[in-house]
Amino acid sequence: MTGAPTVACPDCDGVTFRLDPCRCTRYGDRLLADDGPPGDAEPRREPYRKCELCRGVGTVAVACPGCGRRGRRRAQLVLTVANLDTGAVASHLVAPGTLDPRPDPAGDWVADLTSRVRELAAATGVAATVDPLTVRLPPAWRPDLPADERHELEGRAVAEAARPAWRVLVGRSTAPPPLDLAARLAQLCALADLLLLDLVVEARRHGDAVRWNVRYEVPGSPVPAAPTEPRADLSAALARTEVADALAGLGERGPAAPARMLRPDLPRPLAAPAVDVDEVERRIRADCAGLTDGEEPPGAQAVWRDGHWWHTGLGPSQPVETLVEQPTGQVVRRVRVPLRRLAEPPDPPWLGEPVPWRPCPDCRPGEPLRACRCRAGGRPADDGCTACGGLGLRPSALACATCGGTRRLHRAALVTLTDLRHRVVHLTWQAGAPEAATPAGNGPGGRPVVRLPGRYRLGAWATVFGVRPEDLAEADGGHEIPPDVRDGYVTLPWAGADPVGELVAAVGPALPAARLLVIAVRPDAPPLAELLRLALGLDLALVVSALDLRGHPADPMRAHGLLWSVDLRSPADPVRPDDLPCRPSLEAAVAHCLECLDVALTETVPADPEKSIPVPQSTPRALPSDPLPGLLRLAARHAGRTVTVRFAWSGCTVHCHDEDGPLHLAEGSDLGFCG
Repeated sequence: MTGAPTVACPDCDGVTFRLDPCRCTRYGDRLLADDGPPGDAEPRREPYRKCELCRGVGTVAVACPGCGRRGRRRAQLVLTVANLDTGAVASHLVAPGTLDPRPDPAGDWVADLTSRVRELAAATGVAATVDPLTVRLPPAWRPDLPADERHELEGRAVAEAARPAWRVLVGRSTAPPPLDLAARLAQLCALADLLLLDLVVEARRHGDAVRWNVRYEVPGSPVPAAPTEPRADLSAALARTEVADALAGLGERGPAAPARMLRPDLPRPLAAPAVDVDEVERRIRADCAGLTDGEEPPGAQAVWRDGHWWHTGLGPSQPVETLVEQPTGQVVRRVRVPLRRLAEPPDPPWLGEPVPWRPCPDCRPGEPLRACRCRAGGRPADDGCTACGGLGLRPSALACATCGGTRRLHRAALVTLTDLRHRVVHLTWQAGAPEAATPAGNGPGGRPVVRLPGRYRLGAWATVFGVRPEDLAEADGGHEIPPDVRDGYVTLPWAGADPVGELVAAVGPALPAARLLVIAVRPDAPPLAELLRLALGLDLALVVSALDLRGHPADPMRAHGLLWSVDLRSPADPVRPDDLPCRPSLEAAVAHCLECLDVALTETVPADPEKSIPVPQSTPRALPSDPLPGLLRLAARHAGRTVTVRFAWSGCTVHCHDEDGPLHLAEGSDLGFCG
């Protein structure tokens, strides 16, 4: 492999570090300063003379992140398209001298790479929409310059565009069906009625533009400070918002919402009626254009609740002032003006009485005091503790781990299980409810462990939805349900304690309106053999780790089942000591690997800019033999220990982990040598 062309890093001019303005120059030579609005581009001021970062100089030296403190940047960009159905891979290397710049209407020279990506997609049979990709050349570039000068300027342009340096488009031979925006909105509305949630379609002003967002909320949630990933119009927002996207962040938006019991048995719409996307957008735009107290409102919302649209504008609420200590030694006063709905929709009929709660004992309102670690596990405060001095409370900038910063501990958990289509089960776990718990042994410190009846075992409800217990996950973020919560095991602080109350506390602090939404859906992931074929086509290694804990079912509080992890690595990377599995199923591990593919591929690019990026090419090939049976045999043979198998073109190697790290066990062309 020949060396890659490089250029001096444009961010640091090749000196490996930069002199950036210190943070104190934003506020000037003042101990107490007012913060500007987010993204404010106000001019830098004189430095703070007592600044703890720059010592009054006004600039600080920072390592250049663009070149990784190397001073040089690789002038290469590799474009790759891979077909997951056939294993075909095609790549194109973009380097100085390979561009075909054309003048654009603004008078600059631009190299359009979109057509090259389309050619790669056609060569591999991938049916996908290709986003525009261009490389803008420096203003000094001209076609009549000497070749060495042109290539130097092209190298700077390629190095700037190579973020990331390896762009991979993974697709399939058949294009997905065209998206029906009205059907997408109707699906989101129907699911809101099924899950007893609000669907919020919001438009908010950002300068002269209006940005759109679609999300789920629990009724009574405040207007968030800033929506995630706002789009230019409602069509774009719906196109990028699937059910999982609308549910993401539900917990962050809802801790302050009032918690109320659910009455799901009341009649409610079974499906959303036909919705007109254009009509919804026009109404929201009209609300944004209206005048409130002589001024245009900052935004507007349409809330789908209980089978109806409710429209309201947004207006400013009471300002909130906070003092924030800066690492410079200054104190900055920040004034945030939260938004509120000008008209709240009426309560839906399925909301009942408030959920009872009690004040959190581990934090104090208005004070940054949290429970000290010396009180962990319910122990009394240690008089000799150096952190709290025996008070049991210590200052902390983090949210309280007991209540999540809400200051409330709810006495009930409202659990909703759904398949995200048409089936749902609503459960109420009420602290203090008399339940016949079965003794199940002892936990840490000899504390008793009990198991609650079937209605408190989420794993038992999984069979109702036709999935495995390990397929259950939180709707917000897809996090795994802890095994003890999934199986109904509770560790009591003392004999005779309320087991249901302890289960409610274990579900987690700061649930949105005391609600836990659980999805019972099998992960959508291709077979492991398809991912292995993709890895080999990209000239990468597939690293699979498995941990078989099925031989320890007698200990209820010990992790059990099969744990997995799947990752793509550079063929030169060794097996790491931290290659430890954490996913409850192989499908979940494969889905996570594909979800994080962009990050994984970026990490496989050589760190040394002098080394070229591989340009993988592969013709269609049959699927390799399924490695799952061999992996299961290896995991069972080494039960209780992590087994890592690394697949590459050179063959596969097997490692077993112990306290000293991964130990090499065997290697061969495939897992057939494992018997």
